[in-house]
Amino acid sequence: MTEDTEPLSLARASENLLEECRTVVPGIQGLFGFQLIVVFTEAFDRKLNQSERIVHVISLCLVVVSLICIMTPAAYHRMTGPREATGRFIVVSTRLLLVSMAALGVAIPLDAYLVARVVLGPALGLALAGLLLILFAILWYAFPWASAQRKQRERMRTVASAGTAR
Repeated sequence: MTEDTEPLSLARASENLLEECRTVVPGIQGLFGFQLIVVFTEAFDRKLNQSERIVHVISLCLVVVSLICIMTPAAYHRMTGPREATGRFIVVSTRLLLVSMAALGVAIPLDAYLVARVVLGPALGLALAGLLLILFAILWYAFPWASAQRKQRERMRTVASAGTAR
């Protein structure tokens, strides 16, 4: 099956990238806010032991890293060339977006572990966190990577068949 594709201009690709980043920011900010608030509840100290509170701080830091990385493309664009679109901007911003997703893909299962540990117990909490981590890895990295590899193979076949047709 061959997909129809259309190349994007640098300007359009830049717009799309910035829009993708802007779309994710409110969700990360909301998660960050909840993480901050929970520390000041009585249950935080009562229901979580010291190592679990450290897990929460690690998760909080990962969310902050995610937030910093996801907001950097807008600052980078403003500072380096607000009136232009460059391939370098696309590459740097895409890498930042991927780092942001990786940090978030670890932070969310850590927080899910803490909640599930309180509600279901440590074993089920760990199992849930592990499943979520695997799901993030598959959907955010393995699936897109496999799709990109398939596209690359199709392009190579197209080029090879065009070369033999001459």
